[in-house]
Amino acid sequence: MSRVQKGLVAGFAATTVVSVLEAINLSVGHWAVAFPQLMAVILQNPDNLVIGWAVHILAGLGLGAVFGVLCTRLPTDTPESKGILFAVGAFILMALVIAPIGGAGMFFMRAGFGSLAWMIVSHAVFGILLGNVYGRLVRRDKSAHHPFSAAPAH
Repeated sequence: MSRVQKGLVAGFAATTVVSVLEAINLSVGHWAVAFPQLMAVILQNPDNLVIGWAVHILAGLGLGAVFGVLCTRLPTDTPESKGILFAVGAFILMALVIAPIGGAGMFFMRAGFGSLAWMIVSHAVFGILLGNVYGRLVRRDKSAHHPFSAAPAH
């Protein structure tokens, strides 16, 4: 499995978990702007969350693929810390570019502190899961290619 394929799998897994959190946010209380909601507004269809969800899933897959390419170049030791660092970068890009386009303001300041906190937490969860799943896939491939490397021959 290539690094991009591993990234796609990891991105899908992380996006699935974050999507569950986003769905809970949208259905229970709705105390923060959800990413699918923001995407629907940007695409000038605020009442159609299906479009927002589709973009959310595609963004997660895209970020996963990019992470697969960049993972070995990120300056931390563990896959999880690499995932968090990558997700922080994605958050900063989103907070400086995407949020203002969607009307939430730079760093979600027009949407309130709850939205800023929500985006930070959801990106941290995404990053930890992205790195963890990617790291597991890398370890699995390494052990599959070297089945006898762990035990000495007697």
